[in-house]
Amino acid sequence: MRLDATEQAALVRSKQVHARELVAEAIARVERLNPQLNAVITPLFESALAAAERPLAGPFAGVPFFLKDILAALGGVRQAAGSRFLRDFVPGHDSELTRRFKRAGLIVLGKTNCPELGILPTTEPKWQGATRNPWSLDRTPGGSSGGSAAAVAAGMVPMAHANDGGGSIRIPASCCGLFGLKPTRGRVPLGADLGDIAGGLVVEHALTRSVRDSAALLDAIAGPMPGDPYSAPPPARPFVEEVGLPPGRLRIAFTTTAEGVAVHEDCRAAATAAARLCSELGHEVTEAGPSFDRDAWRDSFFVIWTSSIAWALDQAVRAVGRTPAPDEIEPLTAALAEAGRQHSAPAYLRAWEELQRQNRRFMAFFSDHDLWLTPTLTQPPPPLGAFDAPADFPLAALLSAAEFVAFTPLANVTGQPAMSVPLAVNPSGLPIGVQFLARAGDEATLFRLASQLEQACPWSHRWPALTLEASGRSASNL
Repeated sequence: MRLDATEQAALVRSKQVHARELVAEAIARVERLNPQLNAVITPLFESALAAAERPLAGPFAGVPFFLKDILAALGGVRQAAGSRFLRDFVPGHDSELTRRFKRAGLIVLGKTNCPELGILPTTEPKWQGATRNPWSLDRTPGGSSGGSAAAVAAGMVPMAHANDGGGSIRIPASCCGLFGLKPTRGRVPLGADLGDIAGGLVVEHALTRSVRDSAALLDAIAGPMPGDPYSAPPPARPFVEEVGLPPGRLRIAFTTTAEGVAVHEDCRAAATAAARLCSELGHEVTEAGPSFDRDAWRDSFFVIWTSSIAWALDQAVRAVGRTPAPDEIEPLTAALAEAGRQHSAPAYLRAWEELQRQNRRFMAFFSDHDLWLTPTLTQPPPPLGAFDAPADFPLAALLSAAEFVAFTPLANVTGQPAMSVPLAVNPSGLPIGVQFLARAGDEATLFRLASQLEQACPWSHRWPALTLEASGRSASNL
């Protein structure tokens, strides 16, 4: 439980531990903790134990790992994307990302819960039920990668697959006290079945406890496939080599407010404390933020986002071979898809034209600043049910959801890398993340700063109470 993936893999390489021991211990933790959390929805224990007996190679050989139940297809295993409608859909082959995870030596232990089609910033699908935050079982772990986040935060596995189309790596990282890096657009492929999603909003990576795990895993999975529509600039060196290197004196701007949205004092305090820590570490820190038309940005983003949900539901219909019955799709999903179908193709292209115009204004800010620091979220992890909406007006859920994630979707539109760093815990004991955005292609600066912050303000010792209680009944600290 207490070792990160890098250290677990080192034990396997040195033959101090066999991969099957890591897998067996992880299975035992899942069996103890998952009844409370509902993070793992498709256990694959037998195949994982069998894989642990075969020869393994790669930087994470023998380390147990979860796939989020959306996008990273695992051939022969159901992929429902949180939807009752897709409950019988089984992809016939692995995605390229899954193949890269396997080549890295990771052993897939199962699949984790997510909201239907990855829509909401909480993980409460009607079909599979809510995933609970290990830090407080009545709170959300965030979304849409909430199942993966809860599994990692609880210590079931040291890291797990996640993806991010509006903050879905960084949101649960903040809610669960994890490190979550969203890579640059085009850094990790979505193929072979997809080139992009929603014009490049969605990217793939993982949730981890340590910075070095995130960097080393990104090294293992990064790089375009032939024909990919985007390609991130190649790094100067492996990302894992950036961990521990001095970041130099960075020009960091910080913001604790969001126009038209109330930001909780705990989140503002976390960002302010992070800015102060960065200053103490020798960086040039000023209070400032990018300039752009937020109303135009929101309106255009809504067109792109709802259009992508309509597309995703159409994809599901093609996969299943029929249209869904009324009880097979959640009301919010249906309403958003219908809203998306109202947009014409020219309207979709005009929305992207407007977003690109705003991007140019936004990105000019990074001519004078290396990083932009914000709260990751506007609120601490809210209670489960906070994003519920009346059955006759499901779109009401968007209002609270949009306010909650006011800071995260910006990097999805611009394609910049961004990270949530678990630097704070509020007086109620809930994790509070702090977000940093860097220039496109500059994950290196993020990893350097993150490792500096990890040394200055460690978080590896923080564990939820239920995890510590469960580990007290176990003889292993793996």
